[in-house]
Amino acid sequence: MDSSDTSPFRPRDINTAIALLTRLPVKADFSRGARASWAYGMVGAVLALLAALPTAALLWLGVPPVLAAVVWLTAIVVMSGAMHEDGLADTADGFWGGWEKARRLEIMRDSRIGAYGVIALVLSIAARWGAITILLEADVWLFGLIAVAMLSRANMTLVMTALPHARNDGLSHAQGRAPRTGAITGFALATVVAFGCVGISGVVLAAVAFVMAALCSATARVKIGGQTGDVLGATQQVTEIALLYALVILAQL
Repeated sequence: MDSSDTSPFRPRDINTAIALLTRLPVKADFSRGARASWAYGMVGAVLALLAALPTAALLWLGVPPVLAAVVWLTAIVVMSGAMHEDGLADTADGFWGGWEKARRLEIMRDSRIGAYGVIALVLSIAARWGAITILLEADVWLFGLIAVAMLSRANMTLVMTALPHARNDGLSHAQGRAPRTGAITGFALATVVAFGCVGISGVVLAAVAFVMAALCSATARVKIGGQTGDVLGATQQVTEIALLYALVILAQL
């Protein structure tokens, strides 16, 4: 690893973040690990812009928002490899299916999905589909969804830097501990873009995201004493849901 790898930010970190959080074919430098996490929010922008292409085309053709929202969700899930959804399901199974830390971590590692995981996935998809349907009826839906996609992924970095690793292996442990400066910079960048997209509502969304990061961190600390890749995925999902509903409420004001 060369000395440049110790720098807090590198342009190629964006590629690394995309490779870690999606299935998009990009050349990445995985030696950067958690140092590239400042760019997680930017991955959200990339996914949102790509998902907007088929969604906008369908809306232009007159397809109802309720169906176009399915296409948006499908595009995001396919491009991200359902990574965050998988994390949500595993976390729900582990946190509420075990009585002690070791058992919870064991359940989270099991590839089989339980009742809590199924319920969490169904509720997550339904909640996002409903909110996105409402937002697609607005003229500025793209800007709002970009803000949500960025902030929900930048939030993972806050949890990464706030909590120690809950286990000594796994994807999150392999990437290392996110630098505090990187987490703050990544979240600030997502907040600035959110403000540029939806004005003062973007600042409100950033505040909601920060609260969700704190709640997810507190829950994970109590349940397993730290964070794992599954916890980060669950954080993205619950944050996205909270932001979508906040955006819907703000749009009604």
